[in-house]
Amino acid sequence: MQMIQTVFLTVLVFFVIVTIHEWGHYFFAKRAGILVREFAIGFGPKVFSFKRGETRFTLRLIPAGGFVRMAGEDPEIVEVQPGQTVAVRLKDGIVHRIYLDRLDERKDVLRGEVVSIDLERNLHIDLDVEGEVEKYAVHPSAHLIARGGETQIAPIDRQFGSKTVGQRAMAIFAGPLMNFILAFVLFLVYVQMAGVRDNIQVGELSANMPAAEANLQVGDVITAVDGEQIGTDVYKMIDIIAEHPNESITLNIIRNGSQQTVTITPIPNEQGEGKIGVTPMYGTRTPSLGETFTGGVTLMKEMTVLIMDGIKMLVTLQVELDDLGGPVRTAEITSQIARQGIVQLTSWTATLSLYLGIFNLLPVPALDGSRLIFIGLEAIRRKPINPNKESLVHFVGFALLMLLMLVVTYNDIARLIRGE
Repeated sequence: MQMIQTVFLTVLVFFVIVTIHEWGHYFFAKRAGILVREFAIGFGPKVFSFKRGETRFTLRLIPAGGFVRMAGEDPEIVEVQPGQTVAVRLKDGIVHRIYLDRLDERKDVLRGEVVSIDLERNLHIDLDVEGEVEKYAVHPSAHLIARGGETQIAPIDRQFGSKTVGQRAMAIFAGPLMNFILAFVLFLVYVQMAGVRDNIQVGELSANMPAAEANLQVGDVITAVDGEQIGTDVYKMIDIIAEHPNESITLNIIRNGSQQTVTITPIPNEQGEGKIGVTPMYGTRTPSLGETFTGGVTLMKEMTVLIMDGIKMLVTLQVELDDLGGPVRTAEITSQIARQGIVQLTSWTATLSLYLGIFNLLPVPALDGSRLIFIGLEAIRRKPINPNKESLVHFVGFALLMLLMLVVTYNDIARLIRGE
């Protein structure tokens, strides 16, 4: 049962952080009026899909990310050429369906040869029907039907490239932004669940050491050492004890609500530092609203610095390929943390979400950061970059990222086989 729960939580973590990222792209694209053709979690073959409104929501086989496919970003539209025979279905005199194959099987349609067609700007189709040219308006949400599939047309004002620089930048940046928001919210939740440090307690006692011989007990709250208040500064406690090898010191403790004083003599270790044989732990309490916010901000800042340091080491080649971990390694660590409980899993999920947001803003082709750079260059030049050149850059970048993903995944699997 625990194994099933662990697997479920691991999958849920990946699903949540990827979905929130793609939802950011989706929401702001829709808000800008862009036609979103597909909202996908994963890559590769489709496992499950359904259509709601204009968008097809898809779960794909390879759990290595996701994507939101917007109209105008790729040439997926099936083109209709003059001279081609098609069938159209009308409603109130306006074309709502254009059939490109199996024309003899279509019912309640009008067949003809295309004389002229514009599905982006003027939205019309002229058909030669038995020698007579008929002109028809095309509905902005008309569908092309071919090879058993339907593709909604995308008028120019519904395409990604037709929107303002600000609208496009927001649709791209919204993915990482949602990850940052999710990370901050989860850090706040973690602070509430984990509590804030309230005191220092005796966590463990080493046998035949001064603390055990002085009758200290697990759970005793240590408030002062040798007359100095220590609060929650465990390093201050350790330093004071270390400075008094073979010298008597006093510990002020609280046991079962009663204040007591214990005299104890630290013994020197190999470095000559005084030790009493106590493993300290923190006592916690429920934080206030202000402490929760402050704790969330602190965790967000600290983890951002750690992630940026890791990326810096990667860029400057201070890590080896074998040190890198891919989806398999990340899933393995996530499952290990899931076994520790929901509190630690919440912190880890926040960290993963933060990492995904930061990683996607790197200026690497195919990532959101690179796309934002192209939009920024367009704003500076006051004219767009050649779409074909930009697409080529992103395609090459995506291919290299997938190659790196394959390599680190191979290393992850090999590491598991070796039992490392």
